[in-house]
Amino acid sequence: MGINGERDMSTDNREEIIENLKVAYWMEFETVMSYIANSTNLDGVRAEEIKKALAADIQEELGHAQTLARRIKTLGGTVPGSMAFSASQQALQPTGDNTDVISVIKGVIAAEDAAIAQYNKLIKLCDGVDYVTQDLCIQSLADEEEHRRDFMGYLTEYEKRG
Repeated sequence: MGINGERDMSTDNREEIIENLKVAYWMEFETVMSYIANSTNLDGVRAEEIKKALAADIQEELGHAQTLARRIKTLGGTVPGSMAFSASQQALQPTGDNTDVISVIKGVIAAEDAAIAQYNKLIKLCDGVDYVTQDLCIQSLADEEEHRRDFMGYLTEYEKRG
């Protein structure tokens, strides 16, 4: 047992935590790229609120990526460079219809769902082993849940308007 009653972190635990932190790190970066694209590409009066929300969330998502990078380094990992990136957010890709606000909203919700699942996985993985990483993930989880709630509200409103 380590200090504060936590189990000592084995090399296997540490490596698994680092690898899952890297997954979250890339998810945050991909979200930033997609939010920049969608907040720039959307057109029309109905798109303005969504563009503003996406633009505001970019800094927060980037902050999450920076926090994850520092934690990866602190745990003895190497923060990956761009050549290690592999995109996966299909639902958040621009559609070619710059007025298709609903597909962007649904893409954001899908990205937030994936981030929420990854942070929950990390929280469970760190339980009793790495309280610092667990706390960091709990804070990011709260932010992602708030973003998801906001965009669920936008979806309801936009679907009512038709």
